[in-house]
Amino acid sequence: MKNKVVVNTNCYHGYSADEALEGIAKAGFKYVELTATKGWTEHVFVDKSFLELQRIKDRVKELGLVVVAMSGHTSLMDSARLNDFINNIHLANFYEAEYIVSSVGEAHLEDMEHAGEDVVVENLKSFIPYLENYDMKLALEVHGQDHGSGRKLKEIISRVANPRIQIAYDTANAVFYGDVDPVEDLDYCVDWVNYLHLKDKAGGRQEWDFPALGDGYINIEGVLDVLKRNKNEAPLSIEIEFTQEGPSNLEEVNEAVKRSGNYLKSLGLELC
Repeated sequence: MKNKVVVNTNCYHGYSADEALEGIAKAGFKYVELTATKGWTEHVFVDKSFLELQRIKDRVKELGLVVVAMSGHTSLMDSARLNDFINNIHLANFYEAEYIVSSVGEAHLEDMEHAGEDVVVENLKSFIPYLENYDMKLALEVHGQDHGSGRKLKEIISRVANPRIQIAYDTANAVFYGDVDPVEDLDYCVDWVNYLHLKDKAGGRQEWDFPALGDGYINIEGVLDVLKRNKNEAPLSIEIEFTQEGPSNLEEVNEAVKRSGNYLKSLGLELC
C-alpha cells in the first residue's frame, strides 16, 4: 500500500506542539497532521503570533517532518463561523498542508447553531475557490451524532459534487457516534474518502476509550483491505485519544505512538 502514514498531533492533547513533534519524529514517522482545534488542542492556531507559528514551522523542518494535513475543526453549519474556517485554510497553506480536516459541527465545543443539509452544502461550496487557490483538499470527518457515519457524509458530499471536498473517515468515531461497522460503512463510501483517521476503540460503544492501534477491537486490517481493494491511497492519520482521564505522562503518549507505528509496520505499511 502506498498510503502515507501520518500522526495527528492531537495524540498529544495537553502537551505542547514541540513535545508532539519531537515524539512523532523519535518514533520514526515522517508525516504529521497539525491540530488547530479551538478550545481543545491548539498546537497551531490563527491567534498565535506569526513568530510562534514560524518557529513551529521551522521546528517541523528541523525534525525532518512533513505536514500533510491540518485539523482545523470549525462549525460549518454556522454561517458566522465561515470566516474562521477560511482563516484556517490560510493557516493550513502556511504549513504547506495538502489537506484541511474539519467536522461539519464543532468538534469539542457545543454547537451554537445547527443548520439543515441545504445550508451545509452551500457553506461547503463557498470554500471551493480557496481550496482551488491553494490546491488543497477538505476532508470532512466522521464525527458527531448527526454525521457519525460515512453513509451520512456521502449524502452531503455527493451534493457538493467537487473532488476537493470529500470524507475523512474516522474508524472509531464510526462506532462511538454512528454505531456502525467501520469496515462495512467505509466500503459503502470509500470512493468518497480522501483521508482517514486511524483510531482504535476499547470499552463500551460510547465510552471514551481510544487506545494505541492494535490495543482495541477496531478491525484495522479490514479497513486497510477495503482501501487496498478499491485502490484508495488516502493518507492514514494515527489518532490516539486514550481514556477520559488521559495519559498519565508524556512517556505514555510517546510509547503509544511508537507502538501504533510498530503495529502498522506489522501489517505491511511503511512509516516514511
